Amino acid sequence: MQNIKNIIFDYGNVIFLIDFLKTQNSFTELGIHNVETFFAHSGHHSLFDQFETGSISAAEFREGIREITSQPNLSDDQIDKAWTSLLIGVPPVNHDLLLKAKNQYRTFLLSNINEIHLDFIHGYLKREYQLDSNDQFFEKIYYSHLVKIRKPNKEIFQLVVNDNNLKIEETLFIDDSPQHLKTAKELGLHTHLMTADDSLEKFLYRSGLLKH
Repeated sequence: MQNIKNIIFDYGNVIFLIDFLKTQNSFTELGIHNVETFFAHSGHHSLFDQFETGSISAAEFREGIREITSQPNLSDDQIDKAWTSLLIGVPPVNHDLLLKAKNQYRTFLLSNINEIHLDFIHGYLKREYQLDSNDQFFEKIYYSHLVKIRKPNKEIFQLVVNDNNLKIEETLFIDDSPQHLKTAKELGLHTHLMTADDSLEKFLYRSGLLKH
């Protein structure tokens, strides 16, 4: 890690804790069968890809859920509540770590996300931390639904690298999804897989990227 000058952070389960099981349970309660193939960490229904690349609106996403569940009377609120139930929150230390990292490295956020989740997160940040957004923690933010590409598509990594004139060999990408890291590695980026038994704090200090 001695040559690292740039760090690209994923958001979910790197900075903001999420629990896929909560949304799987919520979708099951809405009437979705085979939820493990419909929505899971390793893969999901094409509806989610469309939403995360901004190809469909929040209203179209909700209509898609109604069609899949064969429940045309589901309210927007019921769907949003199920869809956002996986969003747990940010451990306070993570914001401090990001500010510390930003003082030493060029830092970026690269997240597969969607309109409903981002609205929820902005509300959460305002409520819990009196913040309007994540802007203060990074040089630049890339949200998939706004740039119209999602990981693991190589174009989204190239966008971040080219946009900011980053040297691949000096850039680290931290994510919790092996399929995303695979593409990043193929492009030559340094990578780190964030696992459930690890934390951003442990990794940054253990690796020597930050010093106590």
